[in-house]
Amino acid sequence: MNFNNLLSRADDTALQDLLGADLIRLILLLDSKLATPQHLRKLIISYRTPYCLLSSKDTRNILFDLLPVNQAKLLLQVLGSGCVQNDIYVSLKNINIRKGSDKEKAIFDFFEISLPIITTEEEKSSVSQSNAQYSLFSHQRYASRKVNNLLESNTKRVVLHMPTGSGKTRTAMNIIADHLRKNEPTLVIWLAHSEELCEQAASEFEKAWGSLGNRSVDIFRFWGDRSIDIDNIKDGILIGGLSKVYSATKNSLNFIITLSNRTSLVVIDEAHSAIAETYKLILDALVIMRHPNPALLGLTATPGRTWADIHVDEQLSSFFSRQKVTLDIEGYANPVDYLVDQQYLAKAIYKPLFYESGTNFNDSDLIKIQENFDVPDSILDCLAEDEKRNLAIVSSIEILTKSHQRIIVFSTTVKHSDLLAAILQLRGYRAYSVTGKTDKNLRKNIINNFKEKTDDIQIICNFGVLTTGFDVPIISAALIARPTKSLVLYSQMVGRAIRGRKAGGNETAEIITVVDHSLPGFGSVAEAFNNWEDIWA
Repeated sequence: MNFNNLLSRADDTALQDLLGADLIRLILLLDSKLATPQHLRKLIISYRTPYCLLSSKDTRNILFDLLPVNQAKLLLQVLGSGCVQNDIYVSLKNINIRKGSDKEKAIFDFFEISLPIITTEEEKSSVSQSNAQYSLFSHQRYASRKVNNLLESNTKRVVLHMPTGSGKTRTAMNIIADHLRKNEPTLVIWLAHSEELCEQAASEFEKAWGSLGNRSVDIFRFWGDRSIDIDNIKDGILIGGLSKVYSATKNSLNFIITLSNRTSLVVIDEAHSAIAETYKLILDALVIMRHPNPALLGLTATPGRTWADIHVDEQLSSFFSRQKVTLDIEGYANPVDYLVDQQYLAKAIYKPLFYESGTNFNDSDLIKIQENFDVPDSILDCLAEDEKRNLAIVSSIEILTKSHQRIIVFSTTVKHSDLLAAILQLRGYRAYSVTGKTDKNLRKNIINNFKEKTDDIQIICNFGVLTTGFDVPIISAALIARPTKSLVLYSQMVGRAIRGRKAGGNETAEIITVVDHSLPGFGSVAEAFNNWEDIWA
């Protein structure tokens, strides 16, 4: 029986019983026209609701009395009860109807009332979790604690040595935030050698301080064509390009003196650059001119400048007072293995690419290679023009496209990068060349498109600009066609492709290294990580 039809049978007495005498009197006082049976029935539906009226024993019994005899008998049958008394209405009222029981549900069905959706209320716990917005993994927290302790020691110098892809920048930003909160007002200086690294640092600090900061601070950008007013620098962080700061220092010694007087912490990204003569001058000026001396933090995945020159690497170690914080993981000889096991880094599969060279190096060429800090440009130019080598590279890239969507290629020269991208485009691939000669806006668009998680295959060929400051976790393959004697550079190139799942990357990564006969090469990032341990001991 429809509930509205049932309610239409209610007389004044029943309506008053359902609504209550107090409410009826108030309605009469306000406006007697609203006390008609029609208005009162509408009020019952909206004010009490059919569900509530049928759930309450008192109002349910009033409604039972409104049933026609035949419907009352039918409801008794539905509820599984015969007429146990002479009065069928008394029999209905005497049935025990528990809340949530099948009989209650049968009553709702009988009057064509839908049961409300009841959500199970979760048990209230006395413990809840508050999630950090700029959190660190356990290995990063361990490193930041050790760094903070050393920055407050007598020497106040330390290198943070963490493998590529393990979160050096994020860890450093937590250290900087700790420092800024403890010191007010104060200035932190972050130095990097490329515009990409400066941009990355500024963006990361904004994100970090938004969650970790205790006040508003300024971010001073000093690289490329950006300029600053030294008099306005009081509290915050100055992110500077090393060449820009060096140029400003040469123009005015007052510039570096003023900065030093306001600075309490200097951070140098890619710390292996610290002992280059021009950059060491800046760091000495910033750290030594003021008393007490500002603290100095170096960041690197490779705490040495070279592969073979132990004297140069000894200089770097001495510059940072031989104080280095690395990831010391119990049960692991190498932290890279731990980071792979925990999926912070992808498991890298290293494959050599051999080819039959069309270029033969004579004794003079080999002497040049041995005497130079890295492979000379003249040798790189020859390799870039080797057709057999280029065919092998293109073929290898095409094989990578069958199992990877984002591939980065480290080319031998600028011209080589352009050449490979052009060939791949002709072969039907979305391939781009990014070098120091690429228009800035075009470079930005290419990189932004490359970063988007889409199902298409994209390839970036580059030379000299994407080894640092380029963070695209979805890259899962790298082809290294640039020979180098620098373990630093090799590690940086590999690092672009080995972000693990917990860092937004992949479970595995594929690293193809072109093997050029008579030229140096390396095996893995784990090998690179341990290369300098003896000089820091």
